[in-house]
Amino acid sequence: MPVAALLIAHGSRRAEANADLVQLAEIVRSKEIFPIVEIAYLDVVQPDVPAGIRRCVTQRATEVRMLPYFLSAGAHVVDDLEHYRSQFAAEFPDVKFTICPPLGLDPLMVELVLKRLDKASN
Repeated sequence: MPVAALLIAHGSRRAEANADLVQLAEIVRSKEIFPIVEIAYLDVVQPDVPAGIRRCVTQRATEVRMLPYFLSAGAHVVDDLEHYRSQFAAEFPDVKFTICPPLGLDPLMVELVLKRLDKASN
């Protein structure tokens, strides 16, 4: 029962910004936890979320975990991703679609913020 990880970022006109998600997906794939790892962007660039979801389903995912690579649960995370989740749950009733929480205030994020603040002083 393959579970897919769909990593979703906002998308940017700057290729370097979009490359971060590509690199993150490569790292997640290398961990070999999820047999399917795909990326998608909510705006500006491709693949968009519907294309990312379809790539997961085409690879026979029975569950798609939609991870918003966002800091908070803003409109994109709450409204846009829920719209896609509902749409594709209806289209593919045998596939479970789950929206994971955004990165948010996880203790690891706090540690990362402190690390970045410290690095700026060097």
